[in-house]
Amino acid sequence: LNMKIPKCLKKYFKSHTKTRVKQNIQRLRASFNDRDLNKLAQIFKTDKYGIHFYTPNYQTHFKSIKNKKINLLEIGVGGYKNPLSGGNSLRMWKAYFSKANIFAIDIYDKQKHEENRITIFKGSQVDYSFLDTVFKNIGSLDIIIDDGSHINEHVIKTFEYLFPKLNNGGVYVVEDTQTSYWPDYGGSSLDLNDKTKILPYFKALADGLNYQEFLIPNYKATVFDKTITSLHFYNNMIFIYKGDNNIKSNYLINNRKPNEGRKK
Repeated sequence: LNMKIPKCLKKYFKSHTKTRVKQNIQRLRASFNDRDLNKLAQIFKTDKYGIHFYTPNYQTHFKSIKNKKINLLEIGVGGYKNPLSGGNSLRMWKAYFSKANIFAIDIYDKQKHEENRITIFKGSQVDYSFLDTVFKNIGSLDIIIDDGSHINEHVIKTFEYLFPKLNNGGVYVVEDTQTSYWPDYGGSSLDLNDKTKILPYFKALADGLNYQEFLIPNYKATVFDKTITSLHFYNNMIFIYKGDNNIKSNYLINNRKPNEGRKK
């Protein structure tokens, strides 16, 4: 057959083949560096190291579960509207967590980045019905990473909806928290106590770690009081751990002093 292949198809196949070859080389290099997240970030060209310096913190928190069978969800694939761009961090996570299933959501169609152990859903991080569908497909989640819109309202709403769905012992991570200070993303550098902004919101949750010590008789603990066991703040990122926060006060009873309310 002497069929002529259109130039546009030739260009596509050439680009597609080049991408596959590049990814295979990345996987080979990653196999020799799978314990070092900084190296993996450089190999897969994700901005989590170099532009940002997130991977040293990730390594500290995730090294103990590196070889466990987990489900990880990352919000945001990267590359904006270009369907062929992005997916770098997903491939990094796949290389680091050898037994993990890696899931992601993005408002743009990024399914061209799917491969064995990487599944991508199209939708918004603040569309709760969409998130329910994603959760039903995944079944359970051990790690959630918000690297999505970085809009203050979105970050808070997504956390409030997804954190309760996280498995006990799971970790929720928020990246790029510097937008807490940037008006373009709904942030502010003027009022650092405004709980509609990312950092003041999460700083306030830290008080809930000690809710059993509040001198508020019969205080009604929130779901976050009861289920956040620790928060770790770093430059432009936060780690929130989920579990049973049920350590009793060594002095108060039902948020009262022992002798409070007794007749003299």
